[in-house]
Amino acid sequence: MLEFAVRIIKIASVLPQSYAGRHIAQQLLRAGTASAPNYAEARAGESRADFVHKLKVLLKELNETRVWLKMIGKAEMLSPERLESVIDENTQLCRIVNASLTTAKRNK
Repeated sequence: MLEFAVRIIKIASVLPQSYAGRHIAQQLLRAGTASAPNYAEARAGESRADFVHKLKVLLKELNETRVWLKMIGKAEMLSPERLESVIDENTQLCRIVNASLTTAKRNK
């Protein structure tokens, strides 16, 4: 999660310095860097319900990050090649978190 957050920081830092670019950079930074601390919070959950809740928050932030990344591509702020691997990593992280949620819910 930490490496993913660092990749998001690097992407946000090269977005155009236009009004839209700065807005999207701020939103991307907020959502995209939340993954690492939210994961740490989930791991330190006080109960299974707390763990599940915090994983859900993490998944929501990852989903929002994917939307911002796709918007950057659609708006042609960065090349699709530049975004492809980070979007793929985001998708993989979503699948991992989703599988963890499924397991945690099943093992109540």
